[in-house]
Amino acid sequence: MKSNRIKYKKLSLILLSSAVLLMSGCSSQQDEVQRYAWPVATASPEDTVTHIFAQRFADEVSRLSNGSMKIEVYPNSTLGGDRELLESCASGDIPFVVQNTAPQVAFMPEISIFDLPCAFDDIQSARAAVDDPYFYSMIEEVYIKSGYRVLGFADQGFRVMSTNREIDNMIDFKGLKIRTMENPNHIRFWKALSANPTPMSFNEVYVGLQQGTIDAQENPYEVIASGRLHEQQKYIIETNHVPHYISLIVSDEFYQGLDPDQQKIIEEASESARDFARNASDERVKQKISDISSDGTMIISLPENIKEEFKKSAESVYPEIERQSGSEIYRAYLDTRKDTRG
Repeated sequence: MKSNRIKYKKLSLILLSSAVLLMSGCSSQQDEVQRYAWPVATASPEDTVTHIFAQRFADEVSRLSNGSMKIEVYPNSTLGGDRELLESCASGDIPFVVQNTAPQVAFMPEISIFDLPCAFDDIQSARAAVDDPYFYSMIEEVYIKSGYRVLGFADQGFRVMSTNREIDNMIDFKGLKIRTMENPNHIRFWKALSANPTPMSFNEVYVGLQQGTIDAQENPYEVIASGRLHEQQKYIIETNHVPHYISLIVSDEFYQGLDPDQQKIIEEASESARDFARNASDERVKQKISDISSDGTMIISLPENIKEEFKKSAESVYPEIERQSGSEIYRAYLDTRKDTRG
């Protein structure tokens, strides 16, 4: 923690220097160049959609401002883990953060809406949900009241399950010891399937699978491939139970300190970066599926009859997520499905 405090102190000085420069003229006309770049931080490695999202955002800000606004990406938990990044973003020490929405539930319970399992049949519908103007305006208020402003959501596709047990019917989930994130809603979901969810740090998962401490795990394809988790598993089951959303957020205090032209550049850059990251995700998912298959792991889609039972079991956790997120946000999220589900 001491090293993180030192990093944050240095960043505060950088931001102060940038703020002084902006006050000296850049806030009214963008004919000056920042002396220091504003940081955008992630807890993810560079070879991920999270980093691609962050880097594209930084590049677009530079392009749209003709180089007068600079942003530098700090990946790999350089400035702290997910929780530390959220805390530092709220305080304004780190203006921009790109991360999965799951860690944000501890700070904003309403964000648990993104834990709603089996809500969408395809990733395009999941993207349409977070882009829906009415839903987006509601979720934006959640971020603002907590000291942030959300600039957009990309994703890594759906989370899927890897296992050594072939899934032919719902009974095959019973007792399955599956590693999950330390997320109560994820745990409730797997319990609803009669599985045995086991929270575990990600860096322990490979050995856990190797030694049989756990039977299965669930993650996006990109994470499974990069962690080589499929090496210890016979099957990937395309449960597609929840989208792995990635959010780009900014400190609301920092955002309010920008002039309207700068805010417009930030918003346009984030929208462009979001679309770029989504396209990159689609291509990378295809490639990871090919890589995993080539390594000998069989990829299985759930049969329709099992898929329907799977969804029915998932719905048992909906009331708790509605309670956490609030009925209005809950209904708005599900209402986005009307065009695709009738």
